[in-house]
Amino acid sequence: MLTHYRTRRRIGAWLDGALDDREARSTAAHLSECARCQHEADELRRLRTLLRGAVSTPPAPDWTGFWAGVVRGIEADRRGAPAPPAWPSRPLLRRPRLAFGGALAAAVLVSLTLWQALYSTPVPEAAVIVRSARTEHPGGTVMVYAPPEQDMAVVWVFGLD
Repeated sequence: MLTHYRTRRRIGAWLDGALDDREARSTAAHLSECARCQHEADELRRLRTLLRGAVSTPPAPDWTGFWAGVVRGIEADRRGAPAPPAWPSRPLLRRPRLAFGGALAAAVLVSLTLWQALYSTPVPEAAVIVRSARTEHPGGTVMVYAPPEQDMAVVWVFGLD
């Protein structure tokens, strides 16, 4: 089954003589045994013959007007043809995704700015007061944390075992 599939894919190259010797022999051997692949090869031969008959030799190109057109282009350039505008008209309408993305980014920035301005966290009126004191112990230190709006104090003692 795999040989059948590979051979069917190679028939066109086999007809054009584009396969190496080993692949060409393998394809020819399969075509001699398989009627279905042989029929497809015959159809491709017939199609190739029809295409070759339909395609005629193209006429030689007509170069008579070529150089005259080149000269006209050079002369028009010398006369100073108007330069194209620096920015095309309506550039955002030609790129709707860019316009939509820019509008979306602007909306996000505006909403974040308003959110920070309107809903900012309150700053405490007075900071926590921290004091340190020495103890009679030579390596000990006492720290006292006291918020001014509450009657509370936290005492930490460092350096004692």
